[in-house]
Amino acid sequence: GNVGTLVRAAEALGPAFVALSPGCAEPTGPKALRASAGAIFRVPLGGWADAPKPWVALVPRGGVPLWELEARERVTFVLGAEREGLPAAVLADCEEQASIPQASGAESLNVAVAGAIALYETRRP
Repeated sequence: GNVGTLVRAAEALGPAFVALSPGCAEPTGPKALRASAGAIFRVPLGGWADAPKPWVALVPRGGVPLWELEARERVTFVLGAEREGLPAAVLADCEEQASIPQASGAESLNVAVAGAIALYETRRP
């Protein structure tokens, strides 16, 4: 469901492209299709080689606050699996790391929620 939810958010918030990495959940699987509400058929999908730079890794903690990002308009947010996060090699390929500050005691955000918040932040005036 997270892949479909992210694609649905991408459609609603206006990015032109969603890049999926090898090993990502199947975007046309039943959960993704249901969660995307059909957006999976309207938003262009591709691979990492097609993703425009700069790449910003969305990390649970330790990145710059999302609203302080230098590149706000044309950016590729890189999100990892909820449990494993992003591999070190992928983090090294990113120009910047950003985090969404959370209330004290909060464990983490669901990856689809975090991605939607990041997309919204790039659209905010």
